[in-house]
Amino acid sequence: MRPTDHLRALSGPDWQHATDHPFCRELAAGTLPLEKMRWYLVQDYKFIDAFTRLLATALAHAPTLADAVPAAQFLAVITGPENTYFLRAFEALEISEDARDTPAAAPTRAFQELMIAARHSGSYAEMLAVLTVAEWSYLTWGERHAPPAPDLPFWFAEWITLHSGEGFASVIAYLREQLDRAWEDLDESQRARVEQIFKQAVAIECAFFDAAYAA
Repeated sequence: MRPTDHLRALSGPDWQHATDHPFCRELAAGTLPLEKMRWYLVQDYKFIDAFTRLLATALAHAPTLADAVPAAQFLAVITGPENTYFLRAFEALEISEDARDTPAAAPTRAFQELMIAARHSGSYAEMLAVLTVAEWSYLTWGERHAPPAPDLPFWFAEWITLHSGEGFASVIAYLREQLDRAWEDLDESQRARVEQIFKQAVAIECAFFDAAYAA
């Protein structure tokens, strides 16, 4: 079994809940109430700063230039098309600047803190564990609902498109391959730490979707 498959298996029901959540199913069906989507977008956008810094730090820890290039390319997507999507969605859904300044919810803060801790850990494997959960979980639910229905508003449809397809799948393949390789060089205590972080990240993803759905 691949190390990343082992880590996913350790997450058990939480992985299933995070990747097949009612929030995602209703988003894909176009039946998700807009107030829930507004809450979700405001909170999810608060991840961008910590996420880009974590990804950039992981890039700096990549063993070789060849290992770093895919991370650099993905960083351009996060700060380019994905960032632009958020700004367009905020405008279309009439989410004001004041609304965007709403304090981070508890799951949002928890994931921000996890990303910051991974970034400061100095451990490439720990950074990859958080990044892999964040993106692999989204690919899993995104592919389940791709391609989006042609009549979906862009704030639903493009969120699915951003998290599915060959390009995004290649990012997850890269992250998993990097984490699989890094795992082989870890001792028992380091592996236990990566397992803990991976499971914690999945649990927070569950809590985040639960909070968005309850918004």
